[in-house]
Amino acid sequence: MGKLLAVIRREYLERVRTKWFLIATLFGPLFFLAISLLPIWLASRDEGTREAGNVVVIDATGNGLAARLVEALGDSAGGRPEIVTVAADRIAAAESSATAAVRAKRRVGYLVLDSATLAGERARYAGRNAQTLTDMQRLGRAIDRAVLAARLEGTGIAPARLDSLTSIDVRLQRDELTETGRTKGGGSRNLAGFFVAFLLYMILAIFGQNILRSVIEEKSTRVAEVVVASVKPDTLLLGKVLGVGAVALTQVLVWGVSALVIGSRVVPLLAPQGRGGAAAARGGAPGAGDVLAGVSFEPGVLVALLLFFVLGFVFFAACYAAVGAMVNSEQEAQQASLPVTMMLVASAVFMQPILLSPNGGMARTLSFVPFTAPVVMPLRLAATSVPAWEIAVSLACVAAGCVAALWFAARIYRVGLLMYGKRPTVAELARWIRHA
Repeated sequence: MGKLLAVIRREYLERVRTKWFLIATLFGPLFFLAISLLPIWLASRDEGTREAGNVVVIDATGNGLAARLVEALGDSAGGRPEIVTVAADRIAAAESSATAAVRAKRRVGYLVLDSATLAGERARYAGRNAQTLTDMQRLGRAIDRAVLAARLEGTGIAPARLDSLTSIDVRLQRDELTETGRTKGGGSRNLAGFFVAFLLYMILAIFGQNILRSVIEEKSTRVAEVVVASVKPDTLLLGKVLGVGAVALTQVLVWGVSALVIGSRVVPLLAPQGRGGAAAARGGAPGAGDVLAGVSFEPGVLVALLLFFVLGFVFFAACYAAVGAMVNSEQEAQQASLPVTMMLVASAVFMQPILLSPNGGMARTLSFVPFTAPVVMPLRLAATSVPAWEIAVSLACVAAGCVAALWFAARIYRVGLLMYGKRPTVAELARWIRHA
């Protein structure tokens, strides 16, 4: 036990005393807050290219639908559309003229309204901003309101009442009901879940690769031969995994506390009274204060997140350490570590589908797979309410995976740490595991 603690202490102090660890630990929270809050803040203030109104509207409906469209767009669309009223058989000629205007950069695009538009089927648009989502959404909403207004007016409703009837933009507030009560901010929890899972993924990848390079360095400089003379390879492996894991845990805890302190001061500045909140109230893009409002974790969830992080780190660290003992250089490590990296990447690939359905069949299945559960289950825990038995079974599966990974890694590590030359084949690895 004394030698194990000595190895853990050496691995821990060797890393926390470096200037890069201090820089990453101190500025990490600022970086993560920036990449999480800045896109939300920008989205809440983004008004697209403001060229949705700088278009030619070709109206072949015969009932003035283009005029209603211009009214629905308002003055904030970035220009006033040019209306061209034509008969149905003159649309092609009007399109040709509008195309020339777009190519000459007098207009950004043109919109065709015809009988299919009045029927609620389609409207056609062509322009330089056809891939600008905000402009297309603004035009789409304006078309919907214009068609609705035309239909209402056709039923005999007075034009003065059309605006009050068609200007409807209801904001849907989502509350999650669980066994423990009501939780506000369903959309906010999705964002928090993605952030937690992404953070765990980054930590596992970065520090796992750190262990891999450390083993290769010790092996190539023959330091391992000196260390193994006084410490058993199994003890050295466990000490390295636990020592580097303690470094990662220290950094995560510092980041978590710092993020809470900084976030408590930054988020109020982005609260609903700003433009972001006003946008949310109108049904537009929510501000950062709106998104983060209501995000909180119960103590039991925080403990579960910590356990998944520790067990997941032990699993992947053991795998990376085994790969480091197998190879002799960084070039070989890049190829040999690919299966381990793919296991970790597999959990990141399914983040978005799981967020769309955190209690679906795929999410539950991946929660019980040892190499995906350390990322998938924290994602689900942060995004929604998960039954306690699923958490317990998932932890048991990851723990069993850790035991198996440590068992295989210890046998590979015991032989491979002192083996030099060519990389072992699969048959040789099997022999190491059987006879070590």
